[in-house]
Amino acid sequence: MELLQAHTDGHQDAPPLPVDLAPHADNTGITGADGLSGGAFNLWGNTYPADELPTAGTAVVDGLPFRFPLGPPGEPDNVRCAGQLIELPPGRYDWIQLLAAAERRTEDQVLLHYADGSVDPEWLRVSDFWPETASRFGGVPAYTCTRLHYPRHVERKFGPTLWRHRVPVPRESALAAIRLPDNPAVHVFAMTLVPARPGPRAQEVPS
Repeated sequence: MELLQAHTDGHQDAPPLPVDLAPHADNTGITGADGLSGGAFNLWGNTYPADELPTAGTAVVDGLPFRFPLGPPGEPDNVRCAGQLIELPPGRYDWIQLLAAAERRTEDQVLLHYADGSVDPEWLRVSDFWPETASRFGGVPAYTCTRLHYPRHVERKFGPTLWRHRVPVPRESALAAIRLPDNPAVHVFAMTLVPARPGPRAQEVPS
């Protein structure tokens, strides 16, 4: 009689892969104190204070690397969701990690496009940027600021939060692109792909 013995294939886990969203950036949500009117995260023209966020273009949040911020203060630094198709380096991934915030708590769908032509919907749940509104979707605060920028003044009673959320990639096929929802209340500041971990495979052994 032969038995099946599971073992790993010996490959090392691939590192997380930050995605360059700069070509898709169409909204300014971060401003400096000398350029308060240079952005508009929402209808009121609110923005995050640049001096309380990273500046080098590469940030590490909970051990994950992100290309953040996408641009200098006062220039487009996030993707305001309008159904954009974001092409990705084709590969097997377990998670799509996001630095994101919403003008209100939102639940919407993204479409995962695979290299074999398959398309799957998955939920993108993003928490409100207001700190008084706790995340109800399991998101983790990536950055919580101590003040909020308005076009003509700085409000120190409130401070916006930028959240880390994630979208699962359940299909065991190469992912090629993600289509964002058509929902302008959702802002994506950064995206990182977490490669699938090599799983166990079976090997026949004599009994």
